[in-house]
Amino acid sequence: MLEEPRLENFSDWPAEMRQEIVENWNNRQVGSRIVSETDSLRIWHLELQPGERAPFHRHEESYFWTVIGEGKSRSHYHDGAIRHTDYQPGDTRHYDICDGQFFVHDLENIGSTPLVFVTVEFKR
Repeated sequence: MLEEPRLENFSDWPAEMRQEIVENWNNRQVGSRIVSETDSLRIWHLELQPGERAPFHRHEESYFWTVIGEGKSRSHYHDGAIRHTDYQPGDTRHYDICDGQFFVHDLENIGSTPLVFVTVEFKR
């Protein structure tokens, strides 16, 4: 597990983005707000208007998300990868994250419609 970001992974990013990933390296807020939480799970809502961006955040627990409408996004990852994704209503993706694993990324709405997600994290 990386305790600190490897700056060489994103040396070609703009300076303010490099600064943000360092500052948010341990940010666990994966949505706009928590809509429900129990001892075993946490449900988040995230809505991004066109051009809006969710800051870098860290995933350490297994989770899944479902998107409500169609849209497009761009994400920058702590390993330097940049991924573009197209969504259709109901698209769902599961992530199985084992103890000691994690990833850090941002999420930017690069489409023309709001992006709305429901994310369910499974607590350990």
